[in-house]
Amino acid sequence: MSQFTFESGRRNLRSLAAVLPAAVLAAALLGLAPASSEPVRKSGYAIGTESCGSGDLAFPRIQIDMKAGFCAGLVASEEDRLRFPRSIVQVPGRDLFVVADMGGWGHADGRLLLLDPHAPQGLRFKELLTGIEYPFGLVIGPDRKLYASTAEAIFRFDPLADNPRSTVETIIRHMPGRRITLPDGTRLDESAHPLKQFVFDRNGRLFVNVGSHSDDCITPAPITKPCAAAEGASALASIWLFTPPAGGVFPALKPREPDPPHTVYARGLRNSMALALHPNFPDAGYAFLQAENARDLPDIFKPNEEINAIEQGKHYGWPYCYDLSTPSPEFRLVLQSGVYKSLCSANALYKAPLSLLPPHGAPLAMLYYHGAKFPELEGKLLVGLHGYRPTGSRLLVYDVDDHGFPKPAPAPVRYHVSCAADPTRSFQTDAGEVAVAPFEELIAGWHRVNGARPQGAPVGMTVAEDGAIWLVEDKNKTVIRIDRAAGDPPAPLPCDMRSQAMIDQLAVFVARDAQNSARLTTLRNGLVEKHCVGCHTDFGLRPGQSEAEKDGAVLRFMLSQDGWIYPGDPDAGKLRTRLRGLGAEKLMPPGGESLPKTELGYKRLLDAADLLVAKMVPGTRMRIKAGPPQRKFYGKTNKECGEIPAAKVVVVTQRSAVDKPGFSRFFRPADPYLNGECTDDDGYYIRQEFLVPVQ
Repeated sequence: MSQFTFESGRRNLRSLAAVLPAAVLAAALLGLAPASSEPVRKSGYAIGTESCGSGDLAFPRIQIDMKAGFCAGLVASEEDRLRFPRSIVQVPGRDLFVVADMGGWGHADGRLLLLDPHAPQGLRFKELLTGIEYPFGLVIGPDRKLYASTAEAIFRFDPLADNPRSTVETIIRHMPGRRITLPDGTRLDESAHPLKQFVFDRNGRLFVNVGSHSDDCITPAPITKPCAAAEGASALASIWLFTPPAGGVFPALKPREPDPPHTVYARGLRNSMALALHPNFPDAGYAFLQAENARDLPDIFKPNEEINAIEQGKHYGWPYCYDLSTPSPEFRLVLQSGVYKSLCSANALYKAPLSLLPPHGAPLAMLYYHGAKFPELEGKLLVGLHGYRPTGSRLLVYDVDDHGFPKPAPAPVRYHVSCAADPTRSFQTDAGEVAVAPFEELIAGWHRVNGARPQGAPVGMTVAEDGAIWLVEDKNKTVIRIDRAAGDPPAPLPCDMRSQAMIDQLAVFVARDAQNSARLTTLRNGLVEKHCVGCHTDFGLRPGQSEAEKDGAVLRFMLSQDGWIYPGDPDAGKLRTRLRGLGAEKLMPPGGESLPKTELGYKRLLDAADLLVAKMVPGTRMRIKAGPPQRKFYGKTNKECGEIPAAKVVVVTQRSAVDKPGFSRFFRPADPYLNGECTDDDGYYIRQEFLVPVQ
């Protein structure tokens, strides 16, 4: 690494941000060739002239959709040689931060880095410790020292020392890590959840996440015994408690000295990556909160993630229960007798979630905000969602009561789904809609937008002494600082930035297909011109156009709208949900609920719209084979492009891809399934055996 630089003369990044005319950036976002240069991009973010922050803490403003009064500045990116940053914390009393860069899954070359945000770009990081296996947790302890974790250990060190490694003092070193042996003797070389998040309470007690070894602990049926790995005095899927000696500080372990004793504080918690203690905890009645990453199921909207109110000795359900009280069917026999009899519904051992979080949101960070910069957030609970599915990639804000607990509200309570035909859904379980704690979104839109930004991947989060909120993204390799912004927020970026070239190609496909051309004409005559023109727009229709020109104008208008049409997949687009009144948004056209009864052939018109979308691209419609919840797909060079839910339909353009043996090529899927790593020019490929005919 370059020599770390502390500067007395601090620069203003506002004057150094890459400069691009707004028109050039807009053209780039729309997929049009810019008149001159391409926009500057860092870690996938388009960098313009605006900054977030002030003075030498002004950083290039990135285009993520935020609550009014807030902005996000890009402090560091992959250009700063970040690999996979997972957490961040400020050094007490200094305008410096420590970042845990894990390096990646399967790596043992993690690093702890010192970040000086005032240093010139490219010189902001200094390596403190290297060769660390899975560094994750970063916490300021009760002694004001900096504590960090690996997959198996927790240690403290001085990040400002000339030789930080010489200051390392390990306080715990033999927790279950990556390589573990299960009670039945099974050896795992890579446990599913080896990372160690941890928190101290104000008495110096240490609470540590010990994650589960697998997603669901399912073994070959019939399952007649409890999940052995989650039992006993060293249970996985639990929170362990370590109590310090008198004085409240753990001593450094000497060579071959045993770890301090621990107790299992709470069980049935699959992976406690987000932990938050109210400042008054452990006083009676104050909150100890955990955000649960629930098991995976094939349904993209099931199960919900959870916020749990942790109490000593309680069981929180994994792997036997999910949502509020839904039994896992695989453990039906276990739930019929013994200690776990009726665990999910009528057992004093079980404590149901305090509230639910959006399904598959993947909460990886949670804290109470305390700072002067954002008085409106004071005392509120912030939860970061890392999940790549359309319910993730956002930052939530909860109102809490005087003891720090989010306050549930009666059903229905809704959450947002990015780039979906139905943009909101109500929280529900198998029993129907349920009461949950409502929240605001500090960051609401962080879905991928071609040319503007990648999909958000927030992991670690901290509040600096000046009240600014700092985030790190692992996949995007960034450090982000949230500051105050003046004026109205920018308009949210749309989901589907379909290029003009793509629109032209789709228009040609429709024009060459006689049946689809007829469907388009029917749709224009019977729906657009009869019921839609004049409500909001003219759909590109002009006096003097020929019939073919009218068809082309209507088609191009619909293809240019955000999320209206995903070729080959009518269920994913707003055109179907709005015409049929399937989602929370208003039915269109106005009064459309009566049209199937009053207008002959209206239902056939809706069917024609579905067929137009389904048959828009030449190819064979095939279904993703049942099995794992998601099937990965790739680009031509084997870059991972995203995942598609089982049972989803895609349009296969090459059953046996000519340039990728063993794979089928298919047309670009709906945006929610793309991870932003690939382009349309790469193509989209999936293994042939994952496709089955549509019945």
